[in-house]
Amino acid sequence: MTPFHRARRRRRGLGVLAALTGLLATLLLAGPAAATPDPDRDPTARTETSEDAGARTRAAIADGEIPGVDEIVHSDNITPLANIPREDGLTGTNSDIAFQGRYAFAGNYDGFVVYDISRPRSPRIVSQVLCPGAQNDISVSGDLLFLSVDSSRSDDSCSSEAQPATEADSWEGIRVFDISDVRNPRYVSAVETACGSHTHTLVPERRNVYVYVSSYSPDASFPDCQPPHDGISIVKVPRNAPERAALSSFEVLFPDGGFPGDDDGSATTGCHDITAYPALDLAAGACMGDGILLDISRPEAPRVLDRVQDAEHFAFWHSATFSQDGRKVVFTDELGGGGAPTCNATIGDEFGANGIYHVRGRGDDRRLEFQSYYKIPRHQADTENCVAHNGSLIPVPGRDIMVQAWYQGGVSVWEFTDSDNPREIGYFERGPVNGDELAFGGAWSAYYYNGHVYSNDQKGLDVLRIDDRRTDPARWVRLPELNVQTQPTYR
Repeated sequence: MTPFHRARRRRRGLGVLAALTGLLATLLLAGPAAATPDPDRDPTARTETSEDAGARTRAAIADGEIPGVDEIVHSDNITPLANIPREDGLTGTNSDIAFQGRYAFAGNYDGFVVYDISRPRSPRIVSQVLCPGAQNDISVSGDLLFLSVDSSRSDDSCSSEAQPATEADSWEGIRVFDISDVRNPRYVSAVETACGSHTHTLVPERRNVYVYVSSYSPDASFPDCQPPHDGISIVKVPRNAPERAALSSFEVLFPDGGFPGDDDGSATTGCHDITAYPALDLAAGACMGDGILLDISRPEAPRVLDRVQDAEHFAFWHSATFSQDGRKVVFTDELGGGGAPTCNATIGDEFGANGIYHVRGRGDDRRLEFQSYYKIPRHQADTENCVAHNGSLIPVPGRDIMVQAWYQGGVSVWEFTDSDNPREIGYFERGPVNGDELAFGGAWSAYYYNGHVYSNDQKGLDVLRIDDRRTDPARWVRLPELNVQTQPTYR
């Protein structure tokens, strides 16, 4: 999700945090930040928090309980190799990453950056594209690059301006670029989708790329986002004629409306993120108040196999990751919308965490069965936004190991081979962005690609190396392309 939920739409209360932490004043003050900022707004703008939170942070730094402001700490098995600071041209929030060959494509609320990562110790910027639109979730397939736009714009061009969703001519959806020349990406088409595109998932075929568009939070006052909105848009993009990209269908996934919502959890009005596993004809959807398992044997018509809820612990089902054999799914809960300090001892280790599920049964009888929770064991300051966010598998044969971003909680490498006893085996993090008040920062996405970990941090692109007997076999796995939400077989 964005670091904040959508500004123009219903703002979800943080009552669950207050009930859990006793930090009512701090979290309610953080509440207005639980909405998507316009891309033109400064994403690093600080959010006021209580003086007590700042005092606790300063005391924890002085006592050595947490690293100092911007101080880098890491486990012995992780080595930071490089950091490429953000350029002046793209000042928006750094978001997702996709990979192809020697290049990493990093999304940003103002556009995207192409990095040459052929030398991981010294990556370099190849090109930057200015094309504003939150949140510019990014994927690549062959010569095509896709961006999600989830903020209302005056039109679909890269020179568009922010415009209220209440205006009928506002635009948001999917943009398509030709990246056959990575030094000069070319904008070729756009498709408007209902409620925009918060994230998207590619289901590639030889001739076409199907794009599952996740969006949510309809409102009767939004002409292009009318309730009910209980499904996903599917866009079909012909590889040889991407200018003919068009909406294929809108698939209703929650005919009964999904989870109705309560004081602690979001009502389901669509999906936040979907991870497809094309080789297994499966997908897993994190859909606000619901987690779902999908049959995608017909990519243009996904079918729900099972649906689970966790009203006690999950506030917002955010993303999903399959194990290599497809028999497990890790769902994440974005408690506090990514803008709140939820990684502390008071909130505990079962909220704002990952939920590990097993996939039981066969065929249409496959079901999701809960096993345990995982959360980073390193407590963060009350001035640090921290919650489970985007990660990927580290492809080790016979083991289930993941690397994952936790905003200011940094990057965690953790193992869930034993689903009942997940544990962290490595980490990298910076100290608080600010020791006096709550300020947004940290790693949005952390992914393993061809021997290294790449993290899109708000301070720029981090490149990390992990040296550990448990993860070393992954170095032999080389992929020509990686979109984490389109999970490969890692052979």
